[in-house]
Amino acid sequence: MLELIRNGTAVTRADMARHTGLARSTVSQRLEPLIARRLVHEIGSSSPTGGRPGTVLAFNPGAGVLLVADIEPTRSRLAVNDLAGLSLAEETVAFGSTRHPEELLEQLDHRFLALLKRVGRRLVDVRGVGVAVPGPVAEANGMAATSPHLPGWDGFPIRDWLSARYGVLTVVDKRANLMALGEHATYWAEAEHLLFLSAGREIACGIIAAGEVCRGAQGSAGEIGHLPIADGDGATCACGNLDCLEAVASTTAIATRLGVDDDEVVALARRPDADAVAAIREAGRRIGEALGTCVSFFEPAAIVVGGELARASQPLLAGIREQLARRSLPVGTDTIRIVSSRLGDRAALVGLTQLLTEQVLTPDEIDRSLRVA
Repeated sequence: MLELIRNGTAVTRADMARHTGLARSTVSQRLEPLIARRLVHEIGSSSPTGGRPGTVLAFNPGAGVLLVADIEPTRSRLAVNDLAGLSLAEETVAFGSTRHPEELLEQLDHRFLALLKRVGRRLVDVRGVGVAVPGPVAEANGMAATSPHLPGWDGFPIRDWLSARYGVLTVVDKRANLMALGEHATYWAEAEHLLFLSAGREIACGIIAAGEVCRGAQGSAGEIGHLPIADGDGATCACGNLDCLEAVASTTAIATRLGVDDDEVVALARRPDADAVAAIREAGRRIGEALGTCVSFFEPAAIVVGGELARASQPLLAGIREQLARRSLPVGTDTIRIVSSRLGDRAALVGLTQLLTEQVLTPDEIDRSLRVA
């Protein structure tokens, strides 16, 4: 019934009775707990051409809040959103996944409480919590898998820790998956097959196949940063292997080559510094080499490029397009669109909110929350 109201299919009790086949009295009885929990409210009267006007029912996005966090290796973005995905408060903090998981999650909890206070909400208002991390996550149990960007997190029960703390539905997923979901839901809903490339300290893909996120059997689908690259000159990757894509094309690899800090790479390219521009274009070529295999295998309608390196989009995309044209068959590249992310730094938060909202407002979860109440 809540979904019928949310999508505008049934906005009066009479509409609800027609669409569900339930008696008006049964409809009213089942609406009572939704209204009591403020998930549904009455906003006025309809004006039909004949008969008595009916009270109009509407979904109330202010009936609760969602806590979401996008964790990168060296920083994290946090937000408090309403149930329609509208951001009520956001902040970026200078700690990330290089910290021990419990230490990081305790700090996130502290900042979430501060954000809730800022917007005048309490823990009892929280309906769901979501976290994006820079590495694979097993969908079945919400545990982090082995990743150089999650040192000390291997096997840590992220979802269970958060569920125990907040007592609400919790989702945990890889950043690249959520960036793909956010970009797809916002701008690419018509594209059934899409790749989102996250290029920065980590290089990974989020895969949208037949309109759904493809995570793989253990959550590691799309980890192209650890594909071997030809002529990598023996570069050692953080994963321990040689000549991985990340070892030659990440911001860390470029920064090492230029003799600067990671955070300076894009700033130099946008200045523009000729060496930085050339290094990023070469990184684009290396990424394009890996993507060529992906395109031949998967044939997406679009490749959306985000992450730190995407801020220097012109040389990066030029390098990617150049190599894709060489590496892929024309049938795979003639119509494919290769573009920069339009959501930018907010892509993972948007995708996380989308995923969390869908799960929090399912009939089963609504029934569970009403029983708890």
